[in-house]
Amino acid sequence: MSEQSFQRVRIDKWLWAARFFKTRSLASQAVEGGKVKLNGERCKPSKELKPGDSLLIHIGDSTWDVVVAELADRRGPATVAKTLYLEDAASHAQRQRQVAERKIQADPGQAIKGRPTKRDRRLIHRFTDN
Repeated sequence: MSEQSFQRVRIDKWLWAARFFKTRSLASQAVEGGKVKLNGERCKPSKELKPGDSLLIHIGDSTWDVVVAELADRRGPATVAKTLYLEDAASHAQRQRQVAERKIQADPGQAIKGRPTKRDRRLIHRFTDN
């Protein structure tokens, strides 16, 4: 990866390489849908990034506030992907709080999925018949 070839990279390609999105088309859709803002403004997937640019990325309930540290147009290991950006401390703390809240608010109804097994039916009948 020479510095000369990475002076500018498309935002959708960088988001994919930095492992924010599983595919490049998902990254493009997020940028087009306004889920990704470059320096506080909406942009097109073909917009070129440069080191120092600020990105605000909304993925589901999570919000990432990152600064582009390095450019890459190829997807590599997760350890390398983490070196491509610097995340704001407040953004990281907020995401950690959301993860902790989700663990606390786990839905007990999700424990049983699909049809009950024979054992489950017997337990249900024990409670309903008595």
